[in-house]
Amino acid sequence: MHLIEVLAGGSSLLAAAEVGDGMGLALLGRHLLAAIAFSAVGIAVLGLCFWGIKRLLPFSVTKEIEEDHNVALAIIIAAVILGMSLIIAAAILG
Repeated sequence: MHLIEVLAGGSSLLAAAEVGDGMGLALLGRHLLAAIAFSAVGIAVLGLCFWGIKRLLPFSVTKEIEEDHNVALAIIIAAVILGMSLIIAAAILG
């Protein structure tokens, strides 16, 4: 079951948990564990991408954005981070 289906049909998942057979709670637990694991992996990959961007550029990103107030660089970095976030989310959803 995809994360969107779980979020959209959350009431049916919780209704299954209330049946009392124990399978609903186990299913809910597995889905929560999978969501936490995928979130941790996604955040780690996003951090690695940001670290890679900082290492590849021939200048200090922090100095350019914070001290020199380079808004264009900040927008480009934000676009790259958003793009990577979308790619990671699509990979998680399958």
